[in-house]
Amino acid sequence: MGYGVLAAKGGGFSSLVSWLIRVVIYDICITTIAEVFQVPRIVALFIFLGILAAIAFGGYLLKSKYAGSVDD
Repeated sequence: MGYGVLAAKGGGFSSLVSWLIRVVIYDICITTIAEVFQVPRIVALFIFLGILAAIAFGGYLLKSKYAGSVDD
């Protein structure tokens, strides 16, 4: 069933490989955070998610600051 969902998106095997690469990269980041800060992996996961949320919020602020308002 999972493969059918991937194939329906048009990615097929390359989409599966891309997803696996992302999982490995995220796992490396979480493992590194856990080892550096000497915290359990679940705490490292929340730290990682907090970093991603901060980056997203910063991008939102920059976008709203530098994108001029469009008046119709």
